[in-house]
Amino acid sequence: MKTRTKIITGVIAVGVLAAIVVPRVLKPAPEPEEAALPVVKAEMPETATITLSKEVIGTVEPADMVYVIPKVAGEIVEIYVAAGDMVTEGQPLCRIDNKQIDSSKISMDAAQVALETANANLSRMQVLYASGDISAQVFEQAQTSAESARLQYEGAKLAYDLQVEYSTVTAPISGKVETSSMELHNMATQSAQLCVITGEGGKKVSFSVADKLREVLAVGDVIMMEKQGTDYEATITEVGTMVDAVSGLFPIEASVKDGDALAPGVKIQLSIVSDEAENAMTLPVDAIYYDGGDAYVYTFDNGTVHKVPVEVGIYDSQKAEILSGVGYEDLVITTWSSELAEGATVELKAEEGSEETTAAESAASEQ
Repeated sequence: MKTRTKIITGVIAVGVLAAIVVPRVLKPAPEPEEAALPVVKAEMPETATITLSKEVIGTVEPADMVYVIPKVAGEIVEIYVAAGDMVTEGQPLCRIDNKQIDSSKISMDAAQVALETANANLSRMQVLYASGDISAQVFEQAQTSAESARLQYEGAKLAYDLQVEYSTVTAPISGKVETSSMELHNMATQSAQLCVITGEGGKKVSFSVADKLREVLAVGDVIMMEKQGTDYEATITEVGTMVDAVSGLFPIEASVKDGDALAPGVKIQLSIVSDEAENAMTLPVDAIYYDGGDAYVYTFDNGTVHKVPVEVGIYDSQKAEILSGVGYEDLVITTWSSELAEGATVELKAEEGSEETTAAESAASEQ
């Protein structure tokens, strides 16, 4: 009885197990889902101009600025102007008590006496020579002495006139007396400036650049400047050819257009074009990759990715100049994906209303 019960229980268990397993075995296996293709964006190269600029700091100066230094030394006995005064060219600034005037006057008077004596002697010799009382040689000696005395007098007079002229210091240009160190009864020397005069002819800016930047600058080039939100335009007037021993840089000067509002001595920021590519084939810099210094891009060709080496020119933060490797008809992938590789299959993303994508889709459909 017990044996029969065990057999029936076993048969029931086998039946239940079969009911569970058989349907699973007979059920068809599900087909594996196909992996989705990576979606990328692509665009064709564009024509654009890339301009690279360097920022330097310059100093605003008057277009004309003269440091007035006396040509003679002596006591300042009269002062005619002060800092802030407007002067005209040739206007007296001060008078110096030049002691050399007295010695020059003495030398001139002595030369004048010698000249008068030589001329009187020549007159007597001329009468004697005409009457045959002296030889031609003696008469020629009298002529030579008179000529020598004349030259000595003219030289002494010139020296005296210069000393008189130098004793009164005059303005070399018209403009404004910016600074003055002149004080009554102080001694003026030939190595110290008396005042600084700035002209009325506009402003200029002075700055210094390294040799590489100097090579791209030329007289007549236009540079842009900015001060407190206002832009100014300047034209290069001088490019230094000798490096400054202290800074190791080359001095540059430029005249400022409409710079009357700029005060002399202020610092101003200049933007100098260091390199430029006009009407160049360009791509976004993010679309360009590098391997050991060699540049390459990924192109989209009817759903297939190709790795294409390219030659890159200059570039800024957004676009890079492409010298070779791709053409304007190529679709260059501009989005990154870990699955980008030579021969990979990708799908081109479509964006409604985008001219760039419309052109990409059109190109893709034609391929």
